[in-house]
Amino acid sequence: MNDETVGIVLVLISAIGFGTLGIFGMLAAEEGVSIPTVLALRFGLATVVLWMVLRLRGRFRLLTGRTLGIALALGGVGYATQSGLYFLGLEFLTAGMVAIVLYTYPAFVVCIVAITNPSRVTKRLLIALGLSIGGVVLITGADPVGVDPRGIAIVLGAAVAYSLYIVVSQRALVTTDAEVLTAFVLPAAAGSFIAFGVGTDTLAMPGSVSAWGVILAIAIFATVVPVLTFFAGIAKIGASRASIISTAEPVVTVTLGVLVLGEAVTIVTAVGGLLVIIGVILIQLEGS
Repeated sequence: MNDETVGIVLVLISAIGFGTLGIFGMLAAEEGVSIPTVLALRFGLATVVLWMVLRLRGRFRLLTGRTLGIALALGGVGYATQSGLYFLGLEFLTAGMVAIVLYTYPAFVVCIVAITNPSRVTKRLLIALGLSIGGVVLITGADPVGVDPRGIAIVLGAAVAYSLYIVVSQRALVTTDAEVLTAFVLPAAAGSFIAFGVGTDTLAMPGSVSAWGVILAIAIFATVVPVLTFFAGIAKIGASRASIISTAEPVVTVTLGVLVLGEAVTIVTAVGGLLVIIGVILIQLEGS
């Protein structure tokens, strides 16, 4: 395979990996593992594996000063907030619905850009914003009985948190390698959930082999593997194309939700999800 094909495959692997997160999150809840425990172990184990991989590849380096502070804030506040709200949303919505609503985050990035730099907002971006938000409105308005508004609000909060995380991290990535930055974001996120779990007395080790299996799957297959393959894919096909291909992620989650968890998907949900994905693609095309 040539570099382009390899890059596409790597990004698709990443999308599949991230797409399994909601499914494993549901399975962790069925095992009775608390959200702080799941996420503390997710980020803690992922940190160990990522640091080992970077050291073996000779790419690991310590961050210092302002860059280190930004990385710790990104993980301890930004990524931790997004992940916590994502998993909380799984208690109110299906995994597929959570994935679709979360994928409105590029639209919120557009909103931030509109506030901070209005000259960069184009007609295409406004259309994309309308499609993404319209998709969520369609999903939530067409069958309000089947959608918990608390879950929608929680996951939209996760999308906003993720958009802020992206905007801030883009500034840090000007001087820092993405993989190295991630290597310090993850332990900071783990620390936040350890502190929260201890403070709320909700931190406890998984009590069964199956629970540990789910946790390891979240840390490896839904975190480390997609992070590394996404960055590797970007190196071969560029960030814009990689971002467009990664829109397969919510499709993966919806499909796995049906196959693994038996979640129902209505025509309205499918159409709303398609509008969200089209909006995301338009946003990525604008930035290419």
